[in-house]
Amino acid sequence: MTKLSPLQIERLKYEPKLPSSLQNGVNYVEMIEGSATQSVGDQEDIRNLFSNTYGKPTVTFKSSNNAKESKTLNVGVILSGGQAPGGHNVIAGLYDALKKSNSSNKLYGFLGGPSGIIEGKYVEFDDEFINAYRNTGGFDIIGSGRTKLETEEQFQKSLAVCKSLNISAVVIIGGDDSNTNAALLAEWFVKNNCGIQVIGCPKTIDGDLKNDQIEISFGFDTATKTYAELIGNIERDANSAKKYWHFIKIMGRSASHVALEAALQTQPNITLISEEVSEKKMSLASIIDYMTDIIVKRSEMGKNFGIAVIPEGLIEFIPEMGSMISNLNNIMPSLESDPTFKNADAKSKIEIVENRLDSENASVYKSLPTLIKEQLLADRDPHGNVQVSKIETEKLLIEMISAKLKSINFSGKFSAQSHFFGYEGRCAFPSNFDADYCYSLGYNAFALISNGLTGYLSSVKNLTAPAQEWIAGGVPLTMMMNMERRHNAMKPVIKKALVELNGPVFKELEKNRQDWAMNDRYLFPGAIQYFGPSSVCDITTVTLKLEQSKELANV
Repeated sequence: MTKLSPLQIERLKYEPKLPSSLQNGVNYVEMIEGSATQSVGDQEDIRNLFSNTYGKPTVTFKSSNNAKESKTLNVGVILSGGQAPGGHNVIAGLYDALKKSNSSNKLYGFLGGPSGIIEGKYVEFDDEFINAYRNTGGFDIIGSGRTKLETEEQFQKSLAVCKSLNISAVVIIGGDDSNTNAALLAEWFVKNNCGIQVIGCPKTIDGDLKNDQIEISFGFDTATKTYAELIGNIERDANSAKKYWHFIKIMGRSASHVALEAALQTQPNITLISEEVSEKKMSLASIIDYMTDIIVKRSEMGKNFGIAVIPEGLIEFIPEMGSMISNLNNIMPSLESDPTFKNADAKSKIEIVENRLDSENASVYKSLPTLIKEQLLADRDPHGNVQVSKIETEKLLIEMISAKLKSINFSGKFSAQSHFFGYEGRCAFPSNFDADYCYSLGYNAFALISNGLTGYLSSVKNLTAPAQEWIAGGVPLTMMMNMERRHNAMKPVIKKALVELNGPVFKELEKNRQDWAMNDRYLFPGAIQYFGPSSVCDITTVTLKLEQSKELANV
């Protein structure tokens, strides 16, 4: 048996909290339907594509004194996409709910992500199996993967596997792309009278899967606290040594929620927000000028140090960079199939690309450091796009700021260190909040199943209140969808929630920016706490508090 750390031993003993409506088990739950729903955009197109599952009502659960009949059900579960703290507890909550409902129920875990249900690779969970993973980080209980469920062949194979195991419901734990797949699978199962339900659970540390019904995606709380601890440690070091500027790139390609939350927890000198850069059409030169100005002014105060937080996806939001990357994404497929390009050395590849790009985009590409040019030509992601996480934006900014300082005859000192915080936060021990929230999401997923629903996302709301006051229910997956261009074709996808520049979270950063830039208001959050007073152990993110305060003010 693998040796366990003292913390893991104690965390296995933790009993997650549930909303009061679920505490007696799903057999004692009454479902209340809300009004019919529609998609957030492209209503006609989404309705046509999801004619069997579109327009369903939102639902909430309340406890009941009357027990419902409990049928024997076999359920399958999939972990899909990137890891997020708390995934194990979603499965544990699902398992406990179905076993409490009927001890004959079975839960199967498909191995390696969605490919597991296609290929029939699975395990059957029992108490011993589940108990070894409660309240732990990672997705190693069954592994994850990024296979898409979208073709007729995949659906047919998934159906055959489910029939072989007598599975009547599948729970897909994932982000926006994974839950888009869940919506497609649910629609196909209904259309073909398969009798198999599909329920999703909202996972992504990026925080971009949320709306009025989904207040936060799981993993965001733990990941941002993990990053904030690291940033706080670096702030303490910078404030001690007083000789380095630390440029910290932080995970979040499509949205800057993680960078924004980490900044609010630590109060660095500079925080860039991708959505703001895009909205204000800030050029790369203007960003360099903005950062350089702060560096110079701090140096004039005798402060040749500081902290800059940079979102992972920043480079795509800079207008001229986004245009160049889009152009690059369009030309690379043909270049990569060209033997001349494939066999060329790095310098020659750069020259070929410069000659193939549109003139304005070629000028932008030529202006970049060689390191960044090469990274832009690295292997594509599964969508055929530049892998932004591999572009060292933090080093690009350091190099360009250094050049700018030299050009203005800067007489102070500028010495920089670069960091990228990504994988450090994806598999951390879940915070008490994420442990409770994830367990509730899994438990609630079985409540949705037991009430015969399909094409729904597990929803637990009122999250700034004590857990017993949380509101359990579900939201139709189609409600969150619109049409977007993917691989040169319009596809239905769950719309990402970006940082709202008029929202209370960004406004909190905006009003403090100038003060934090010149003065050292660093906060040191320290490590996530699991034991002790609720005021320390059960706190959630600044983002959630500010957003819910606004919602309550509007009620």
